[in-house]
Amino acid sequence: MENIYDLVIVGGGPAGVAAGIYAARKKIKTILITDTFGGQSLVSDDIQNWIGEPHISGFELAQKFEKHLKAQEGIDIVESDFVETVAPKGKSFSIKTKNGKIFETKTILFTAGSRRKRLEVPGEKEFEGKGVFYCATCDAPLMGGKVAAVVGGGNAGLEAVIDLLPYASKIYLIHRRDSLKGDAVTQEKIKNNPKVEIIYNAEVSEILGDKLVTGIKYRKNNPGATIDCSALAVEGIFVEIGIIPNSDLVEDIVSLNFRGEIITDPKTQATSYVGIWAAGDATDGLYRQNNISAGDAAKAVLNIYDFLQK
Repeated sequence: MENIYDLVIVGGGPAGVAAGIYAARKKIKTILITDTFGGQSLVSDDIQNWIGEPHISGFELAQKFEKHLKAQEGIDIVESDFVETVAPKGKSFSIKTKNGKIFETKTILFTAGSRRKRLEVPGEKEFEGKGVFYCATCDAPLMGGKVAAVVGGGNAGLEAVIDLLPYASKIYLIHRRDSLKGDAVTQEKIKNNPKVEIIYNAEVSEILGDKLVTGIKYRKNNPGATIDCSALAVEGIFVEIGIIPNSDLVEDIVSLNFRGEIITDPKTQATSYVGIWAAGDATDGLYRQNNISAGDAAKAVLNIYDFLQK
């Protein structure tokens, strides 16, 4: 039992790093496994809502995460690798990584996050973080006095428009169907605002730009025909067509909701399987924010500490 870890943390985003710091301070025998540090924040050029940092890039934030974690004593870190399998083993768990490393642990904190659904169109990858955004709450302030586009007609898309209203001079809302899907009250707020123009039955076909986004092209889908439309001049496009939780590793072990998110106890972040906790965007938490992910992870580690003491 000497070589068994008390805790394996899966992921190196804000939740994983916060968990690692708390675990080290509690002197829990811990190993953190991550491909990269920073999580989804890496693609943001200017983050303005990370507490204590009025302005910081995703890259700088990731560097600070790494530095802070590595300043802790008593925590092992595996970088440039990721967990490939998780298997219960009696009262412990066996963890295997992509690079073939195997670890045994008494508990797991799963902080693998989620990934945004992409448009998968030309220009999207090239301009990610340079006018292509996936978090209006994070990046709406960058659109001060500028023209923006939002793709998506569900609640996420409508809320992105609401987030942009105090900043953008004009907002195009592009939806592939003939009616919006979000809450009726939010729909009315958007439809009655002169800044907003809704384009129905349309799909983005290309994102244009030089160093930054300068425009988009979209297809207008009419019955019986698909028409290519002229480009719209925009300086930012917010893609709000859904997220995919990175819960595949534990989908056969813990309970998931219909969206594939890990169901957790909001008081402790414990999952349905004894010995596994989860925090961050892979869970069924209501909000997707760095600060919330970090707080939930800290909460989880404190509960894990109590669990291990018992």
